[in-house]
Amino acid sequence: MNEAINPASVMAVNSGNSSKNGKTGTWYQAMAEAWGETLDRQATKLETLGNEISSGGDKPSTLTLMSAESLKMGFLSNSSHTALASTGEALKTLAQKS
Repeated sequence: MNEAINPASVMAVNSGNSSKNGKTGTWYQAMAEAWGETLDRQATKLETLGNEISSGGDKPSTLTLMSAESLKMGFLSNSSHTALASTGEALKTLAQKS
């Protein structure tokens, strides 16, 4: 049995980098946190527009902007899922080969 450890898989699992909340984490965790923060910001935009519309600001321009921001949220959500899933699968494959 080969007991060698692939250095790349060690970096993905234990980089020692500090995350935003001050805890030590991996670059994979940092990537997930960055996606989460991006999605949170986009959700805040949608919430603000929704509040504006519900308080009587249902002008066509606001509704169009809400539609565009909703599509952007969908795109970001799909992109984050794809990025995290693809990277996770790559790390799994890397770990299996080492």
